Amino acid sequence: MTVVKSTIPESARQVTGDALQSTLVDLLGLSLIGKQAHWNIVGPRFRSIHLQLDEVVAAARSFADTVAERASALGVPPDGRPETVASAYSLGGPKDGWVRDDEVVAAMVDTLDTAIARLRERIAATDEPDPVTQDLLITITAELEKQRWMFVAENGPGGTA
Repeated sequence: MTVVKSTIPESARQVTGDALQSTLVDLLGLSLIGKQAHWNIVGPRFRSIHLQLDEVVAAARSFADTVAERASALGVPPDGRPETVASAYSLGGPKDGWVRDDEVVAAMVDTLDTAIARLRERIAATDEPDPVTQDLLITITAELEKQRWMFVAENGPGGTA
């Protein structure tokens, strides 16, 4: 079997691979909970939040592919199998069944808060080992922060922060 050889040293590959794998799980999980909320949201702001959830899902799926390909390029086989995501995912999300629009907004803000905090830790961890991966993680963080802001704005002044 041919194995992809890394362009970075083994110690850097390990740190970077761990950051990429954890990010992959978070993004795949985020896309799933975004769709779950998308299918089950109810309330007066249904349409706008329903559409915004699609934006989050599309971004998470696209970034998941980019993250997995970055891992592969570094010789780290990405693991996006359902059982891996199910066992490693811990961001949270909306409850099951119908979910009111304000509850979806709060759940998405909480989930994005956690995802962003974890990404910032991974940004710090990859600073020395792999600035290229760090740049990718910064780009993902910027998009998730934008999505978080849009959810927070749904509740207006004094809303979810």
